[in-house]
Amino acid sequence: MQEIVFEDRGLHSEEQARTLNYQFCYQCRRCTNGCPLTFAMDIYPDRVIRLLNLGQLDRILHCATIWICSSCKTCTTRCPNQVDIAGVMDYLKEKAIEEGIRPPEMATLVFHESFLKEIEKRGRVFEAGLMQRYMLLSGQLSQKIRDGSIKDDIKMGIKLFLKGRMPLLPESIKGRKEIKHLIRKTQ
Repeated sequence: MQEIVFEDRGLHSEEQARTLNYQFCYQCRRCTNGCPLTFAMDIYPDRVIRLLNLGQLDRILHCATIWICSSCKTCTTRCPNQVDIAGVMDYLKEKAIEEGIRPPEMATLVFHESFLKEIEKRGRVFEAGLMQRYMLLSGQLSQKIRDGSIKDDIKMGIKLFLKGRMPLLPESIKGRKEIKHLIRKTQ
């Protein structure tokens, strides 16, 4: 069985390691039953944990599920054995990137990286900045310009702005340098 080591993610205490330990799973399926995204997954969350226990890491790193997981933590909060399934999924995403495994849909990886870049840059997510980066890097902006659907996005943006739901400038936060340092430390 291939062991997953979580210490490289800054987890040093016994309690932290225990909350991520997939070996505590006894397949009750509460994680899968509570997950709002199982309709799009090729392997359900409980099966991912089972495959880990069987040492089939390569199969998991090539599946779509780890990229579909939004890390909402519903699975983690429902687990009676306190397995941090969302944390395991995040680890698996990073492991796949590290091993050069391309996700089934590159747009998911582009969004993941855009989100992390936004956090690193501002200390929090600025939705307008996140979507600009994502649309440019994923190629969706040029696609929307070609097919004309960019007009609908602009109309929706104007409506959101007029209702005060789309700020033009990001809010500043305290501790931005510390967040940037933490992100760079984990990379």
